[in-house]
Amino acid sequence: MMAYRAALGALLALGLSAPALTSGLIDNVNGLTVGADGRIVRFDALLLDGEGRVEKRLQRDDKRPKQLDFRFDGKGRTLIPGFVDARTDVMRLAVSLLSLDLSAATSAQDAAARVSAYVAASPGRRWILGFGWDGSRWAAPPTAAMLDAQVADGPVWLVDARGEQGWANSAALRLANITATTTQPAGGKIVMAGGKPTGILTGRAIDLMEAAVPKPAPKDLDAAFLKAQALFLSRGITAVGGMSTDIAAWQTLRRAGDRNALRMRVVAYTATVDDLPLVAGPQQTPWLYDGRLRLAGVALNIDGSLAARRAWLAAPYADAAGESGTPLTFDTRLRNQMSRAAMDGFQIVLAAHGDRAVTEAASAIGEMTDTYRARIRWRIDGADIANATDLAGLPEGTSIVVEPGAIADGGALARARIGDADTRAYGWKAVAEGRGGLAFSGRAPFTPLVPLEAIRLAITRETPDGQPFAGWRPDQRLAFAQALRAATSGGAAALGADGRFGSLAPGEFADFLLLDRDIELAQPTEIAGTKIAETWIAGRKVVLEGKP
Repeated sequence: MMAYRAALGALLALGLSAPALTSGLIDNVNGLTVGADGRIVRFDALLLDGEGRVEKRLQRDDKRPKQLDFRFDGKGRTLIPGFVDARTDVMRLAVSLLSLDLSAATSAQDAAARVSAYVAASPGRRWILGFGWDGSRWAAPPTAAMLDAQVADGPVWLVDARGEQGWANSAALRLANITATTTQPAGGKIVMAGGKPTGILTGRAIDLMEAAVPKPAPKDLDAAFLKAQALFLSRGITAVGGMSTDIAAWQTLRRAGDRNALRMRVVAYTATVDDLPLVAGPQQTPWLYDGRLRLAGVALNIDGSLAARRAWLAAPYADAAGESGTPLTFDTRLRNQMSRAAMDGFQIVLAAHGDRAVTEAASAIGEMTDTYRARIRWRIDGADIANATDLAGLPEGTSIVVEPGAIADGGALARARIGDADTRAYGWKAVAEGRGGLAFSGRAPFTPLVPLEAIRLAITRETPDGQPFAGWRPDQRLAFAQALRAATSGGAAALGADGRFGSLAPGEFADFLLLDRDIELAQPTEIAGTKIAETWIAGRKVVLEGKP
C-alpha cells in the first residue's frame, strides 16, 4: 500500500490519474453491525479496498462500482463482524489441547479414573498432564492418594479450569521437591492435611510444580498453536487478547506469522512488567504481519476467582467464615508496576473479581488518570462482584471485560459464596449503559469464548431451555445491540484496536462472518444454534491447513 501511495503521488505530480483502490465487493448480504452510537446498523454490501479494509457500507439502492477485482455474492446470508475474545491465554490453551481434558469429570474419583484410562491409551509418557477439572462441583476434594491409586510410578499434574489450582500425585510432588517443610509461597498455598501436602496447590504455589514440568519443544508449541487457532476460528473468533505471553509464546506467534500461518489477530500481554522489555522492547510493538500481531501491554492480577475463594472481598465469604480472598498485587506494589508500564506507553490490564479488588483497581486507575490520560486505555477484567460507585467513577472509555459463562456455570456458586441477598454480581447492563465499555471473554486459560451462546446468555440470563437462573438479576439483561457490541467492537476497544476492526466501519479491516440466520430477529433460544458458514479476515476467506 505504501508503494501504491508513492506511485500515486508521482502520477499526480505529472497530472496523471491513478487506478482505483477498490478491489472487491461483498454483495447481496443481510449486513448487521453496531454503530458508534450503540444502535444496530443494517447494510446490503461492503466495498473493500486493496488492503482488505472497508471502504464503504452500501445500501440496496447504492450504485455498485463496475470495475472490481472481485465480487462475492453473499446469497442473502447474514453478515456480522468477527467476534473478539478479549481475554484468553493462547498458549496455555494450545498446550492443553495436547493434554487430557477433565472438564467433564463429575467427581475427583471420576477424574482419577479418566487419568487411568488416558495412561492405558497413551503408554510411555514421561508426565501425565491434564486440565479443566472443577473442584467446586465435586462433593469431596481431590487428593494425591486418589491419583496414586491409579498412577503410582509416574508424575501426574492436573490444572483446574481457571488455572488457579493444581492437583498432583505423590510422584509429581517428589519431583518438584514439595514436602511438609516447603515454605508456603506468597500469594499461594500448599494445601496440607495431617502435616503433609494433600496434592493440591493454589495460586503462586502452582509455580513450584510448573518449574518441574518439562517445557514443550518449539515444534510442539507450533503444532499446538495451530490447533488453538482453529478452535477460535471455528467459533467465529477473529481476534483475541492473549494473556501471559512470555518469550516462548511470543516466538511461537512470530514463527506462525513468518510462515504465513497466523490467520486470526492476537493482541498480546505479558504477565509481568519485567517481561515487557524482553518481549516487546521499550514500547508497544507495531502491528505485525498485516495487522495480525501486536504486543500491547501487561496484565496484572489483583486477585483470583470466586470459584476458588480467591476473589478479594470486602466482607468474609458467606460459605467460609473468616476467609475474604487472596490479594495478589495491590497497594504500592501495584501502583509501582502500573507506573513502570504506563511510562513507556504500555496498556495495563487489571484482573479484579471481588468487590475489594475492584475498589483497589478503580482507586489505582483514578490516581494515575491525570498523569497518563493521553497514553493509556484503562481496563478491568472480571468485576464479578462490584460496587456501582466504583464502576461509575472510572474514566470515560474504560473497558470492563466480563465472562458470560459465569452466569451459566458460576451463578449458583457465586450465590453460595457471597449470599443470596447480595445484588452486586454480574451487573453488565450498568456497565454497558455507563461511562465504560463492555467486552466479552471466555473463562481463561482453558475455555475460549462461545460468542453466540454468550450473546444468548447476556440478553436472557436463562438456561438454554428458557428457564431463568434463580435470582440472577433479570434487570441486568442486555439489549441485543449491547450484547453484539460486547462480542465485537467492545472487545476491539478493550484491546486498544478500535478503529482497526470490530464494527466494519469505513477504514476498518473487513473481518466478518456469514451466518445461516439473522441473529437479531431469531428467537433467543435459536441464537446459540446459529451456523457460521464462512469466516473472512481482511477481506479474504479463511482457509486453515487445507480445510475450507
